[in-house]
Amino acid sequence: MADIKVLEAQQWVNATYGAVPGYVRCPEDGRSAWSTMFSLTRALQRELGITALSDSFGPTTLSLLGQRGNVGPGYTNANIVRIVQHALYCKGYWGGTTNGVYGQQTIAAVTQLKSDMGLGGDGTVPPKVFKALLTMDAYVLLSGGDEQVRSIQKWLNSRYLAKSTFFVIPCDGHFSRDVQKALMRALQYEFGIPEDQATGNFGPATQDGLRAHPVSLGKSGVFVQLFSAACVFNGPVPDDTIPGNNSLPVRAVFKSTFDADLKRFVEFFQRFSALPATGYGDYPTWAQLLVSSGDPDRPATACDTRFHISVTRAQALRAAGYTVVGRYLDEDATSTLDKELQPGELDAIFAGGLRVFPISQYNSRLLGDFTYDQGYQHALRAHTRAAGYGFNRGAVIYFAVDYDATDEQIDSNILPYFRGVQAGLASQGKWYIAGVYGSRNVCSRVTDEAYARFSFVSGMSWGFSGNLGFPLPANWSFNQIKEFSFVSGSDRFDLDRVVHRAGSDPGVGPEGVGGQQSPVDAYLKYVDDLYATAVRYGKGDPNLRVAEYLRYPTYVDLYSGWQNLIGDVDRDWIAYAAANGPARVVRYADPGYGVDIGADHFGATVNAVLLRGAGTGEVADRGDFGGWGGDLATFYGEWRANGTEYASGYAFCSERLAKINVCSSFPFGDLIEDVDGYLVGRAVLAGTPINTAVRQHLTVGCLTRFRRFLDLRHGGRAEHVVATARNLLGNAGDTELAALRTAAIKKTGGWDALLPGHMPDSKLTPFLQGYADTLLGLVNQERSRLARLG
Repeated sequence: MADIKVLEAQQWVNATYGAVPGYVRCPEDGRSAWSTMFSLTRALQRELGITALSDSFGPTTLSLLGQRGNVGPGYTNANIVRIVQHALYCKGYWGGTTNGVYGQQTIAAVTQLKSDMGLGGDGTVPPKVFKALLTMDAYVLLSGGDEQVRSIQKWLNSRYLAKSTFFVIPCDGHFSRDVQKALMRALQYEFGIPEDQATGNFGPATQDGLRAHPVSLGKSGVFVQLFSAACVFNGPVPDDTIPGNNSLPVRAVFKSTFDADLKRFVEFFQRFSALPATGYGDYPTWAQLLVSSGDPDRPATACDTRFHISVTRAQALRAAGYTVVGRYLDEDATSTLDKELQPGELDAIFAGGLRVFPISQYNSRLLGDFTYDQGYQHALRAHTRAAGYGFNRGAVIYFAVDYDATDEQIDSNILPYFRGVQAGLASQGKWYIAGVYGSRNVCSRVTDEAYARFSFVSGMSWGFSGNLGFPLPANWSFNQIKEFSFVSGSDRFDLDRVVHRAGSDPGVGPEGVGGQQSPVDAYLKYVDDLYATAVRYGKGDPNLRVAEYLRYPTYVDLYSGWQNLIGDVDRDWIAYAAANGPARVVRYADPGYGVDIGADHFGATVNAVLLRGAGTGEVADRGDFGGWGGDLATFYGEWRANGTEYASGYAFCSERLAKINVCSSFPFGDLIEDVDGYLVGRAVLAGTPINTAVRQHLTVGCLTRFRRFLDLRHGGRAEHVVATARNLLGNAGDTELAALRTAAIKKTGGWDALLPGHMPDSKLTPFLQGYADTLLGLVNQERSRLARLG
């Protein structure tokens, strides 16, 4: 939105300096942007007598400005004061009349700015604050920011700004490259590294300093502060003691004493990072907190290489402690590297005691290598190659982004490429699952926005902008940390050391090649056997009995609201099935996206549809609350509990709803469980036995699940999604549903004053639209595949 004061700044600086050689005019559109800040920077340089004008506020500008003293009351250069005043408005501070007189309003605005930066002092502008003023950095909490992160940013500014090589960093609550570099510089200052050598790089002197300063329970001081700051920046991490999609995040707190709570976080972080869970801030833990490679010499059980693996090489790797190797399915026709898997190589790998994880890469080093069409074609080729090698259904293929893609490039090319990959794999029946190789940022964003199942992180490229200032993605399976020459006798070849995360993608072993079994086959047999057991039981509808057994005990005894919504289960049936039925299966891998699906949540959704109705159109019913509606209410409560960081409900949905990589009360797996439970429930109501409905859905129907959900539940109309969600969250006529809704909202931190009925439409509607757009985005991905098939 255009701002009249920003427009005035643009008009003034262009009118005043437009004829000056080297000056670059900024757009006069009332929108604060880098172009405006660059024009104001060139204007300042002109006032300081610099003739070679530049967008950069460099050492010369800083030095000449410092020679004149802080800008404040009585400053003799009125135009420099005007630049301060206009810049204040561009940053959202009311600086008074832009007349070149440094009055009380300007003093108050600068005082507030410096306070937001974590700085004290008077209302004057010293050179480093002036430099920060002419950037697009924010010094107030931005949407999605974290107050803990902001408090650390302010602390770093206050403690280290006097250092010659330290400059004001943002205080917006977001961990970033600049913040990570500032933290590294802070450590270097504390180690005694000279200021002019404190570059923020992870060099030998920094590594030696970290080895010399471990921290542990009971320790206090600045190194505990810096260590806890690094913990905050790398959090939250999943609570690995809680199974399933709803893993609660474990967060660190910025502090000066290493207490039991910090030790607990460190243990979780270490397990998440595949380090020994000692709770001790040793060198490997420091390194893992600070750079994407971590300690490159730490133990690693995986590797990848472009070189062929013979039985002898596989045995040598196994003897060196490696258990799984990454190999390329194919290579570009123009390549001379000869890096692709060879006939018989898989047998050699397995014979040597290794597993394998397949990689798909065709160049993948330039922006132009990534388009939707190329992703689609690469997926087809990867499918053909993987099937030719005999990989069974469900294998994860890692599609590579082998360069430092920026956020803008991820938006323009990388995400469309991976949507093409998903469509191409789906066109072949989703026989294989898409993974992603790339920087931390690439992996996280492709996971969140294109639903890659697992991440293979290029951690050894720790200088990548996509690795600096980004934590490990929550779904990481492999982290590439060091390239070296592997030597075994007279044999030598290049190898990448890769850390493998336990419980993630295991890679493919001999059992995963040469057969036709799908990872979901065991679950389908389980449902068949359970249905047969229900028929033998002979009491009541066997479809309902199966749904009851699937949801028991989680959605019976643990959640009292389910007793009110759909009642108890047949306890005699539960005992009979436990004694006479198949061994319980609680989770399975979704054949479409590979995410873990909870049979209990799915069964509860089916149960609610069968007993409380499937719902159509814009009117919500209690059956909806048993699936997507209950999850949406819980997610609404989570939004309200995070209202300080997320004023916009739409932004909250965009960043937290239906994600694989984000700890959330409504993750992607839950959305699949809701949608699948609804569709299977509808099929059962139409006369299909539940085991047949589950089989049909998971073998074929899962490829169009979101489109069919939109069609069946919402009449295929996007506006119905918003209307139904509004009806479910705001309908006060159904008192029982209202009570369940309130309980769900409070469960994740919402409170009475902010229940949906009290929320203005102007705030509630963007939240509802965020939910609708998330669903529609998945629908459109399915439609794009169908359109491509033509």
